[in-house]
Amino acid sequence: MTPEQRVVLTIAVLASFVSFLDGTVVNVALPAIARELGGGLSTQQWVVDAYLVTLGAFILVAGSLSDVLGRVVVLRIGLLGFGVASVAIAAAPSAEFLIAARALQGVAGALLVPSSLALITSTFRGPPQARAIGIWTGATTVAMLAGPLIGGIFVDTLSWRLVFLVNVLPIGVTLWLLARLGHRDHRRPGARVDVLGAVLCAAGLGGVVFALIEQPNLGWASPVIWAPGLIGAASFAGFLVRQRLARQPMMPLDLFRSRNFWAGNLATVLVYAALSLNGFVLSVYLQQGAGLPATLAGLASLPSTILMIALSSRMGALSGRLGPRLFMTLGPLVMAIGALLLLNVRSDFDYWAQVLPGVVVFGLGVTATVSPLTAAVLGAIDSERSGIASAVNNAVSRVAGLLAIAAVSAVVGGSLDLDGFHRAAIFVAVLMVLGAATSFLGIRNHLSRAE
Repeated sequence: MTPEQRVVLTIAVLASFVSFLDGTVVNVALPAIARELGGGLSTQQWVVDAYLVTLGAFILVAGSLSDVLGRVVVLRIGLLGFGVASVAIAAAPSAEFLIAARALQGVAGALLVPSSLALITSTFRGPPQARAIGIWTGATTVAMLAGPLIGGIFVDTLSWRLVFLVNVLPIGVTLWLLARLGHRDHRRPGARVDVLGAVLCAAGLGGVVFALIEQPNLGWASPVIWAPGLIGAASFAGFLVRQRLARQPMMPLDLFRSRNFWAGNLATVLVYAALSLNGFVLSVYLQQGAGLPATLAGLASLPSTILMIALSSRMGALSGRLGPRLFMTLGPLVMAIGALLLLNVRSDFDYWAQVLPGVVVFGLGVTATVSPLTAAVLGAIDSERSGIASAVNNAVSRVAGLLAIAAVSAVVGGSLDLDGFHRAAIFVAVLMVLGAATSFLGIRNHLSRAE
């Protein structure tokens, strides 16, 4: 790599790291937030989903904004907005204020991921580009897996509020590197932002998520529940129609003509919904049900992180030789076994015998799945459209996690006790089996990009 390429890759990794880290670092802070600000399980769901609603809705808009304003400008706006929102969250006087600030943080976070990846694809060409994307993917995945441990240490030793200030240092370093870069920004002539599409997407996700989270409190018969749910479903249907008709759509539907792209994204929905549900339920139950401090609850996921760091590049190389289908089929099946091993958790709690085996097996499955899944989705699309393809896949994974966490109350039966924890483990396993079946039936190892 040239010195400029190294700086660009560092910027892209740090900017994305901030967004992905904040998506998971919050999980172990949820019980402490609920204790101080009140609200119970629904508050915990909203703290996570307020971020994911706006992130999922605007992550596609960010691609268009990068074309209109330039990638470096959008990155700067996203980093500054993320930092300001983080400070507001850390100072939140109430649950409602915190949730609103988390929604704003999601908007800023949406500007970071597509812009950082677009910076890589415009700076690197050929094999170095594949290597750079691999480093970027590995770093962001580690951020997702390491988040609970970092959050737990802060909650136990300092305060849950400081969890949201973890990203201030990397934001400052990234802004400094951007100032030093001297990189000529790129703007696409005639590019436009699909404002109507963004509004429809946000309304669609927000309405459905509101109905899922609040229905245990009010019931499906309440107009406060079914009306937003119907409006949300209609808005999201309108978003899809808009993408079909718009001159410059945020999510070009013709991408889904590629077999591996649509099959890979369907597998993404199932696998990432299960991953998000498992991470949320495990972090909260280990504290509220098993009585562990936040640090130990965060350490519970450390074996998965170690496995990911140690084996992800090897799995990526094997997938490159053998094709992604085998790994995308076996990986989710292994994760399903790991989830079912969590059924060993009992009221007389023992982490080493009841949780660790499931976490290790689950981590092996994650490691086998993530890189081949990313490679299958991006490899299905021409390289000049890799930016939008990655943005779509990122949005799909975030929306999948958003809906899974919104449905936590329905999955666990309204209370995250031991029985609810077991129900969640079974549901995660079912989603993983469906993800494996989707990959086995849908993914092909050697398709041309036109297929």
